[in-house]
Amino acid sequence: MAAVIEDYALLGDLQTAALVGRDGSIDWLCLPRFDSPACFAALLHNEEAGRWLLAPASGGPAAHRRYRGDSLILESRWRTAEGEVRVVDCMPLRGEAADVVRMVEGLSGHVTMRMELRLRLDYGHLAPWVRRDEPDLAAVAGPDALWLHTPVETHGEDLTTVAEFTVRAGQRIPFVLTHSPSHLPRPQPVDAEKALADTEAFWTSWMSRCRYEGRWPQAVRRSLVLLKALTYAPTGGVLAAATTSLPEKIGGVRNWDYRYCWLRDAAFTLQALLGTGYVEEAAAWREWLLRAVAGDPGKLQIMYAVDGARRLPEHSLDWLSGYENSAPVRIGNAAADQFQLDVWGAALDTLHLARDTGLTPHDTAWDLQRRLLDHLESRWQEPDSGLWEVRGRPRHFVHSKVMAWVAADRAVDTVRRHGLTGPVDRWRALRDRIHTEVCAKGYDTERNTFTQFYGSRGLDAALLLLPRVGFLPWHDSRIHGTVDAVARELCEDGLLLRYRPGSDGGVDALPGTEGAFLACTFWLADALHGIGRRAEAHALFEHLLTLRNDVGLLSEQYDPQARRQLGNTPQAFSLVGLVNTARFLSGAPTKTARPGADQRPPTELTHPRPNRR
Repeated sequence: MAAVIEDYALLGDLQTAALVGRDGSIDWLCLPRFDSPACFAALLHNEEAGRWLLAPASGGPAAHRRYRGDSLILESRWRTAEGEVRVVDCMPLRGEAADVVRMVEGLSGHVTMRMELRLRLDYGHLAPWVRRDEPDLAAVAGPDALWLHTPVETHGEDLTTVAEFTVRAGQRIPFVLTHSPSHLPRPQPVDAEKALADTEAFWTSWMSRCRYEGRWPQAVRRSLVLLKALTYAPTGGVLAAATTSLPEKIGGVRNWDYRYCWLRDAAFTLQALLGTGYVEEAAAWREWLLRAVAGDPGKLQIMYAVDGARRLPEHSLDWLSGYENSAPVRIGNAAADQFQLDVWGAALDTLHLARDTGLTPHDTAWDLQRRLLDHLESRWQEPDSGLWEVRGRPRHFVHSKVMAWVAADRAVDTVRRHGLTGPVDRWRALRDRIHTEVCAKGYDTERNTFTQFYGSRGLDAALLLLPRVGFLPWHDSRIHGTVDAVARELCEDGLLLRYRPGSDGGVDALPGTEGAFLACTFWLADALHGIGRRAEAHALFEHLLTLRNDVGLLSEQYDPQARRQLGNTPQAFSLVGLVNTARFLSGAPTKTARPGADQRPPTELTHPRPNRR
């Protein structure tokens, strides 16, 4: 049985990621990239779906674990009756092949260790052909080949490679698992000691560029490392999470594949990267965005694969029981085919933010922005599936309309401030028309709050973003009323729901409920700070920090009753929320614009302007 979600730590090489539990078992690993089929899928079933255990034979969770400094090198320590042992895990940056390095270190006495390597490719569906390839072990199935390199003698048991050995104080015993396409020559295994040293040097150098100087440096630095680990280095894309189908409610059906790149996350991600000094990563993300959305603006998608591929067909893996029997297990994501109006605004806002914060201008960016806005202008009055990708009938979601306003507003601002050409009078009129309609149809005068969609009685945490995108200033009474209403009606045990499924006649066609959404709760902390309730904002943020696991990971959601994390992990949206809220609460300035004003309303926060490269 898989561990609770918060018992997992992340390993990664900027092309894929692994989850390792407190018990020393790697229960999730996709090779060769994030969205490839898993060779360890015990996370979504049990050990029969594949895992790699390396721990004391006596069993039990590690007494202590930590990441080494600001790196992604995990150290897990056990104390047994015979002695103390540490397992050091990492994935070195990709060279000739993908590698997982595990080093067993004897700290005191002598400890009997157990190693179980159960390879099950294609999400646990296929046991590979295993043979000796002296001095190593080789496993082949279809397109994949893997090799285990270790000085420890291994043998087979029940289609599993196992070993029992004793480690004594001062000994260091390496294990290296290497993956390569099966049609290529066998790669040389990395030297475990050198791989650990090189990996630590890389992360130390990368973190030296961090420019955050606020009150929560450790939390921000760890979140940035995890965000970097969710970056697909060959293209610069940042995926939403490293996993698929971890449930939003235990035993429920709201289980989605998050191993893709969402356009609406782009502006938030750019804010976090630019605001902490990571200009190169922000530039790579901008370039990924431009490539992904190139082409027909009418065919813009909400998400793409890490390489920009568009087709993400969704289907279920019936042989997997799901995390704690939360079925179905899905791969692919059908939401990619939804019409979500806000994604045009998100893409345009991101490109505007990149230009406004000094990233090197891109020759095609403005042409693309104009084409996207032309298409949005013809469709902004249509209902859509909204920010939360509800699987019900389309509605006129307020947040979606506001993001259409953002698109027009940023275009007006670009012409005014950057000297580019465009039909600015038409865009200004479009912006004002959208603003007027939203305030008339999306605002409940009786309750003094904006609503989830036109004519709705329901609320939506995304309404907290209205002042952050400049739609209305923080001091506006309608914003104060909306913050109060959202906090009152969507909070459960101090944490915020996205919305209430089943309200307003079933806006979401799926059954069941979900946990509190962590990114939304960070937005609430921002909103409380923005309207002047700063003590409450700081207290809420500090509470959110306590929901991280022992090594700083946050998943998508949290169940305050069961006191456990829910949803895919680690979740970029949650980590970005942490970084941006820490910056906001630490004093990063924010501005808002009056409706109809031509001053720039920043997406969320203003940023130090980097030097042009």
